[in-house]
Amino acid sequence: MLSLNRTGVSHTVFYLLGIPGLEDQHLWISIPFFISYVTALLGNSLLIFIILTRRSLHEPMFLFLCMLAGADLVLSTCTVPQALAIFWFCAGEISLDRCITQVFFFSSTFISESGILLVMAFDRYVAICDPLRYTTILTHTLIGKIGVTIFLRSYCAIFPIIFLLKRLTFCQNNIIPHTYCEHIGLAKYACNDIRVNIWYGFSILMSTVVLDVVLIFVSYVLILRAVFHMPVQDARHKALSTCGSHVCVIILFYGPGILTTLAQRFGRHLPPHIHILLANVCVLAPPMLNPIIYGIKTKQIQEQVAHVFLKQK
Repeated sequence: MLSLNRTGVSHTVFYLLGIPGLEDQHLWISIPFFISYVTALLGNSLLIFIILTRRSLHEPMFLFLCMLAGADLVLSTCTVPQALAIFWFCAGEISLDRCITQVFFFSSTFISESGILLVMAFDRYVAICDPLRYTTILTHTLIGKIGVTIFLRSYCAIFPIIFLLKRLTFCQNNIIPHTYCEHIGLAKYACNDIRVNIWYGFSILMSTVVLDVVLIFVSYVLILRAVFHMPVQDARHKALSTCGSHVCVIILFYGPGILTTLAQRFGRHLPPHIHILLANVCVLAPPMLNPIIYGIKTKQIQEQVAHVFLKQK
C-alpha cells in the first residue's frame, strides 16, 4: 500500500481506513452500524410498501413521506455497506471511479432529502393555512412535478462535481481516514489547485441546503402565526400535532450536519475519530429513525401497518 506517490502518476485506487484510532474497536462499532442499516432497510421499505399499496394513504403528505423513505434507502445504502466491509473484512480498497460515484450519490441524495423536507413544510403550510384548497393545490400531477424537480435539482447540482474530481491528479496520499468518500475529503489529496472544487461545493451548499433551511424556517413562522390566530384551542393543538413528526425529522436531519460543521470549524482539538463518528451519524440516524417517528406519531400509518400484519396471520 503506497501512501505517497513520488512519480507524479495519479492514483486510481484509494484505501478507506474506517475510523482511525479505533481500529481495534471496529468489530464492536459495526454492531450499531449493522442494526441501524437493517432497521433503515426494513422500516423504509415497509413505509414505501404501505403508502403505495393503500389508496387511503395516497395523500400529499404520505406521498412526500414515500419520497423521503426512498431517499433514506439510497443514502444509507451508498455508505453503510462500505463501512461494514471495512469493519468486518478490512476491505477498504476502493477505485477512484467508485469513490467518485459514491460522492455523487451521497451528495445528491443529501440535497434531495433537504428538498423533500422543504416541500413537506410547504405541505403542512397549505394544510393549516389554507385547508379548504389543500386537495386542489396539491394535486397528484403537481406532486409528481415537485418530485421530478427535487431530484433534477440535486442531480444537476452535483453532476459537475464528477468532472471537477476527474480533472484532478491524485499524486499525494491515497489513504483516506474515513468510512466513505466525500467531495472535499477526496479533492484535498490532489496536487492541483482545488479552489474551484471548494467554491463550487460551498455555492451548492448555500443555494440548496442552506436555502432550504431558511425557507423551512419561514414556513414554520407562517404556520405558527396561523395556528395562534385560531380561536379554538383544540384546533390549535390538532394543527400543531400534525407538524410534530415533520419537526422531529427536520431536527434529526439537519442537527447532526450542523454539529459536524461546528466540530470541523471549532473542534480542531477533538480526536479525528469524533469527526468521523459525527459524519456517520448523518447517514445512520435519519434513515433509521424517520420511519419510526412517523410510525409512532401518525395514526393512519399505524392502522395500515397493523392491518398488514394482522392480515398475514
